[in-house]
Amino acid sequence: MTQDALWKKILDELFQDFLAFFFPKIYQDVDFSKGHQFLDKELSKIIKDSSVGKKIVDKLIKVYLKDGSEKWLLIHLEIQGYSEKNFPQRMFTYNYRIFDKYQKEVISLAVLTDPDKNYRPSEYRISRWGFNLIFQFPIIKLIEYRERWDELSTNKSPFSFVVMAYLKTLETKGNDQERYSWKKHFLSELFNYGMDRKTLSAVYNFIDWLMTLPKELDDEIYEEVIQIEKEHKMATLSTAERIGREKGVKEGRKEGLIEGLQKAVIDILLIKFGEQSVDLQAKILTIANIDILETLRAQLKQQQSVEGAEKAIEESLKLD
Repeated sequence: MTQDALWKKILDELFQDFLAFFFPKIYQDVDFSKGHQFLDKELSKIIKDSSVGKKIVDKLIKVYLKDGSEKWLLIHLEIQGYSEKNFPQRMFTYNYRIFDKYQKEVISLAVLTDPDKNYRPSEYRISRWGFNLIFQFPIIKLIEYRERWDELSTNKSPFSFVVMAYLKTLETKGNDQERYSWKKHFLSELFNYGMDRKTLSAVYNFIDWLMTLPKELDDEIYEEVIQIEKEHKMATLSTAERIGREKGVKEGRKEGLIEGLQKAVIDILLIKFGEQSVDLQAKILTIANIDILETLRAQLKQQQSVEGAEKAIEESLKLD
């Protein structure tokens, strides 16, 4: 999974936590009891027509404020590893194009993941012959959290783990053993923070995919995490699922492959339906047919409701 896909996925899954951690003043004004809506189709129409910049992670989200008004938040996650001169211009262009097309007030925010401390684009300005245009936007610079490590390590927000994992991924480039130690630490600590299963799964998967390691080191983490998960009575998550499946194929053990598929299906249920899928997860563990599990995994990716997922699982149980 690419880094842009990773960031986009966790933003989709934990948007409320994202806003509370990075933009607390905005978070305090948002009425989350009314929900929020991702406007990907609206944004894709704008980006498709735009000739500026290159592909980054952009999200357009509709929220409702506590004063009853509606606002659109345009969030740019700059995932490239170097500075880009035209980034403020792209921010401005997307903002005015959305406003022009939909006549909605758009608040632009930026999160920068590059390692250059001096790269802090927060303004697009045109000034000539008495004409002045100033477009300013708030930015979050992840690299600056290095100076706030103690604060991160005691903060129970899921995004404290996300930021720490990101920083250590940068710092351990080329040092697999050190990265292994930090990855094991983060994945182990996750279970002690009292997160709900959906949140834990989202952060776990982000760290697992971000902090890439050689297979033999991931195998070691897998064995330790399995024991931790058993102690907490939780379904095994991404590392265990992926490596468990690989082990099953490599060693020719049908049990290993079945276990890996079961965990893959459970992970889909967790991500899509969270706590509502607890009863369904138990049923998945009773299915031991590889073909049925493969088919069910594909079906559940398309389901939009718990009821639909339950129906698909019940049909699969009849075939097993």
